[in-house]
Amino acid sequence: MESRIDRIKKQLHSASYKLTPQREATVRVLLEHEEDHLSAEDVYLLVKEKAPEIGLATVYRTLELLTELKVVDKINFGDGVSRYDLRKEGAAHFHHHLVCIECGSVDEIQEDLLGDVEKIVERDWNFKIKDHRLTFHGICWRCHKKADEEDTSKNEEEK
Repeated sequence: MESRIDRIKKQLHSASYKLTPQREATVRVLLEHEEDHLSAEDVYLLVKEKAPEIGLATVYRTLELLTELKVVDKINFGDGVSRYDLRKEGAAHFHHHLVCIECGSVDEIQEDLLGDVEKIVERDWNFKIKDHRLTFHGICWRCHKKADEEDTSKNEEEK
């Protein structure tokens, strides 16, 4: 984690910003919860546990700065809540998401599935792509499994 913080600190410095204690606390929370898709309020509540003096506005400003510097990606899964997701180091593009419409879980696809699509768009529409986002909405494997188990037990009861 410390080496990742050092690299983020260098990113900030190269853009003429400092890694203040408040920013570092926010970055640490994001790193500790890298698999989650936290809202600004979620980040704030977790940061408050580490540094009670930090205000919500400071967390919002830090998240916006980190988004601007492409340290994090700001995402919305259609529920009106902005969430923040650490960009994977060295990733050329934002990763893809699978959003379950039943339980609300969010899974990630790290593999870039749109390389060929980008080439076609750039060639046919003369459009220089800088990034892309792809979110699939459907039913996750956990909900499928649960439904299958319920069907199995329902069929056994009917026998």
